Amino acid sequence: MSWIVIGMGAVASIGGSVEEIFGSLVAGRSGLAPLRGYDPANFRARVAYEIDDRPAPGVDEPLRATRWLERAVAQAAADAGLGDDLSGVPVLIGTTLRELRSVELSWRDDVPFDVRDLHFGTALRRRFGADDTHTVANACSASLYALGLGADLLDLGAADTVVVAGVDTITESTYGLLDRCYPEPPDRVRPFDRARRGMLQGEGAVAVVLRREADGPGAGARVHARVRGVAVNCDAHHPSAPDAKNIAAAVHEAHERAGVRPADIDLVMLHGTGTPLNDEAESTALNTVFAGLDPSPYMTAIKSMTGHTAGASGLHSLVAAVDAMRTGTVPPTVYLDDPVDAVAGFRLVRGRAERPGQPLGLAQIDSFGFGGLNAVAVVERVDGHPAGPGEPDEGAGQ
Repeated sequence: MSWIVIGMGAVASIGGSVEEIFGSLVAGRSGLAPLRGYDPANFRARVAYEIDDRPAPGVDEPLRATRWLERAVAQAAADAGLGDDLSGVPVLIGTTLRELRSVELSWRDDVPFDVRDLHFGTALRRRFGADDTHTVANACSASLYALGLGADLLDLGAADTVVVAGVDTITESTYGLLDRCYPEPPDRVRPFDRARRGMLQGEGAVAVVLRREADGPGAGARVHARVRGVAVNCDAHHPSAPDAKNIAAAVHEAHERAGVRPADIDLVMLHGTGTPLNDEAESTALNTVFAGLDPSPYMTAIKSMTGHTAGASGLHSLVAAVDAMRTGTVPPTVYLDDPVDAVAGFRLVRGRAERPGQPLGLAQIDSFGFGGLNAVAVVERVDGHPAGPGEPDEGAGQ
């Protein structure tokens, strides 16, 4: 069984649409900036990857995550030809923090906040008539967990179309918690670099519309990509430290579900948080999975430009992978100046975007969260999709 992506929408610090975000990624533009929403004097690290949509510097407001989620879902639904009516269409949202920032503002500053708005379904029902909404709070792998659940709903015949989304915002309490985790405050996200200091949060939302491939895209929709397989596991190895063995198991299962071999993968969208524990576990796992392959698949880590968008990060990488395969262009990992030895055998794209000589047919998306929540997806370029500049028109091949 495989599923097709017929709609995409996204918002992040580097753009307000899928097209803007991918353009920024290819150009190597980062969303890193000084903290805008609250007093930086309270923290050692004073930068983040925030969406610049507040009324004024230092002035925060509630329901920003909900606003971005509505934008991303609206973009994806319009792209898929669904319009603004999502009644009867399951909407699955992956998140880490929901509207925790709104709760902080309500508790500390008495900013009005209706507790019913903690559930994103309230706003989605009001805006789109969405009457079947579900929130998946599976840490930083939440949106790929939601993708797997959406695929299951389609397989079971419980729906013929699903919307899968992810969203997260930076909260003051979480920023402060992470600020005390690292010996030195991070100045940027540097995946797999010797100078990495840790993870910095990013903000954003993303949504895709999924259908069974056998049912076709429906009237007025185009097929962006094919989802070949999604695998998830939860090993509860450690509250925060990932386990390389179980990451590798999730990758192998995703390949098996997709019916592909490691040698078939052309591109890996790395989880790449820039923390020593994650970098070590992910590189160890991928060295196991792709052992003996020379060269390895192309690899990149977009959190170096978006920051860690937490529950949205897996789908942010997925839509970037779709555009990378469509255009034949792999965005770089920025700030990766001195790679650690563990990635010496990886074909990492860094410095500037790269255009491989052959079409990119299959992409692997990595997404891992606290508590051993691992999720991996395999996505395929669809034959006949318009080719990117300098790219042949024959479509994907394995």
